[in-house]
Amino acid sequence: MDVTEDTVRDICTDAVFERGERYLAEGRIHEIHRVDSTVTAVVSGSRQYDVRVDLAADGFAPWCDCPYDRPGACKHVVAVLLRCVDDPPADDGDRLDAALDSADDDELRAFLRDELATNTDLRERFLAGVGEPTSQSVGELRASIDRRFHETNPEYHVVFEPIDFTQWFELANEYREQERHASAATVYRALVESLDDNMERVDGAYDHFSRAFSQALDGYVDCVATANRDADAVTDAVAFLEERVTAGTPVPADHFEKAAVELRAKLGEQAEE
Repeated sequence: MDVTEDTVRDICTDAVFERGERYLAEGRIHEIHRVDSTVTAVVSGSRQYDVRVDLAADGFAPWCDCPYDRPGACKHVVAVLLRCVDDPPADDGDRLDAALDSADDDELRAFLRDELATNTDLRERFLAGVGEPTSQSVGELRASIDRRFHETNPEYHVVFEPIDFTQWFELANEYREQERHASAATVYRALVESLDDNMERVDGAYDHFSRAFSQALDGYVDCVATANRDADAVTDAVAFLEERVTAGTPVPADHFEKAAVELRAKLGEQAEE
């Protein structure tokens, strides 16, 4: 996708575009890097925000860890894209490829293994990418998601800003691409449980958390329906959804009830095939 002022305007409101222009003029972009079509940057606002865009994707697939939760992209994303219009960063893709090509296989393997040994999230993504099932339980995954809620506002119980759940959704998608639907369902269930149990802490960015919850719940139902032919596993999944109708927080209760009905219907369709 061509990066022009017009294409940037297409993904944000007029007010946000003007703020993005101002942020760029004020020199708020402190780091910016590019590998192939992916641009990452650090933009200062009330704090430092991480930004990622894909110059080749339709709409640039913008991502930012700021609390903006309104239509279109945020001002930090707009500032980065406008920087790419006027002064695009050098592409480090060739340099990275050359370094990989020249690296000793044993040294590269040792480096990767050391990184995987100390980075649980990266290790799970790697194992998912090579077709291995998840080694983490729902409880273990939940603990890491719950920790993100605690870290967001450690001094208070209330959560005011959006939380980035991308790493777990990407992990679930990786399992789905590998047709490891049971593993994907495990990740989705951890997200569903954590979001449901922490929803009463949320005081702001409601649309963000609602979308994340709906995406996780839909993914869970789809993956359970695809993966589980075992009657006990299916019964457990339906029981989990029904239990959440009364045991979870009040707002998502209707969603759980509809999900249980949808899962039964999908399994009924499979039984007739």
